[in-house]
Amino acid sequence: MAATQQALYERSHDLELSWSESSLPERERTKHVHRLHPYLGKFIPQLVEVLLDRHVRPGGHVLDPFAGSGTTLVQSLESGYDATGVDIAGFNALLVRVKTRPYNLEALRRDLLWAHGEAEAFEPRGRYPREASAFVRRWYAPPAAEELLHFRSLVEQVGSADVLRVVLARSARSARRTTHFDLDFPREPCLEPYWCHKHRRECKPVESARRFLLRYTLDTLERIETFASARAEGRVARMLHGDARTIDLDGPYDGVVTSPPYPGLIDYHGQHSYAYELLGLDERRDLELGRPARGTGRAAIEEYVDGVAGVLANARRSLVLGGRVCIVVNDRRDLYPEILHRAGLKLVDRHERHVNRRTGRRAGEYYESILVAAAG
Repeated sequence: MAATQQALYERSHDLELSWSESSLPERERTKHVHRLHPYLGKFIPQLVEVLLDRHVRPGGHVLDPFAGSGTTLVQSLESGYDATGVDIAGFNALLVRVKTRPYNLEALRRDLLWAHGEAEAFEPRGRYPREASAFVRRWYAPPAAEELLHFRSLVEQVGSADVLRVVLARSARSARRTTHFDLDFPREPCLEPYWCHKHRRECKPVESARRFLLRYTLDTLERIETFASARAEGRVARMLHGDARTIDLDGPYDGVVTSPPYPGLIDYHGQHSYAYELLGLDERRDLELGRPARGTGRAAIEEYVDGVAGVLANARRSLVLGGRVCIVVNDRRDLYPEILHRAGLKLVDRHERHVNRRTGRRAGEYYESILVAAAG
């Protein structure tokens, strides 16, 4: 008798690494600080939890050289590991530090409630402030621009300045003049009412940022407080802003858990352009591996392979003897045999998983591999 489809699926896929939407709803995938700011492409904390348990010694030090929004670092702290992350994007580095930093919760609450009160009391005049940049004038209505720039003026007045920066960035994302369904990479400002595919009715472009600033300030406070109770006592995380091919990683590390960018898929600087504009962050997009602007031609793919191999080779040199490198990837171009070879790594295990969703609601199902490698 032929095997059933379910039996074939179970034989070829690691069910401990595959979750359905019903078994792992969105609220669990974005628990506590994982939801501090929307981020495309991050892999879920439950996957990191299993990989740590399988491939890194308990209580060890974990490295993620493609840290992104910090999923590996946050889950490491929750699971009882120390962690270090590296990312070339300045906003990513800011976001991960805010997620993983230990806080004086009383001082944090005082700072955020003060900022909340200041934002609530502010009355916009309905015209662009003199300091509004061309970007701000293009993407925000005058009241929204006033409210965002006023909130920005509060940042340096508190000890929790970086937390307010993330609140400001999250609010700026939501307050842009764009359709509700196109918040990730809007191409042009939306200035007229439109049929909204998300709400299935006519909607209008956002005019004010106030409700976002107020809501996200309180939500951020609650999420950081929740994670403070969830993280293991005494565990620390360090976030490095730089090029993981050449930066001094200063190990040793007991394991690597990472998900490199895919070639030509997501502009990781571009998705947070509002944050770079409003916060004046250090932008290094020319060093971003797999950036869509480079395309997916032969030269771009060779550059990508060489770049990812360089990152993994740097990580390998910081590993303890026998340490494992876990790479989460959908390698449809079959690039990783060559990447591992160039990095001085050999494949020792491989898990296949079904992905019903990543983190966003719009992402559909697909399949990916977890490559487990060691020094060759």
